[in-house]
Amino acid sequence: MIPESLDGDLGPIHQRPDGYYWSTRDGQREFGPFASFEHARMDRDRLDELAPEPGETLDEAEDEIGIGKWIDPETGAPAEGASPPHLDDDWR
Repeated sequence: MIPESLDGDLGPIHQRPDGYYWSTRDGQREFGPFASFEHARMDRDRLDELAPEPGETLDEAEDEIGIGKWIDPETGAPAEGASPPHLDDDWR
């Protein structure tokens, strides 16, 4: 295992003869091989950035990716079409 001071809550990165691997905090899953230590760390950190923040609500997450405005209030499903629905007042 390669010591890394930035591991914190993220899983460790291991070097093997065929490349670099990173594993989850609990050690249950392993990802790789990667050509370099930096590639393994970037992949691990990218997945951590995509994870929801503690306390983030579904509405906040949907708003962050732009789908929150597209939910049909009557059905709760995403609105159909390529743009958010327009109400009659929007066309005046």
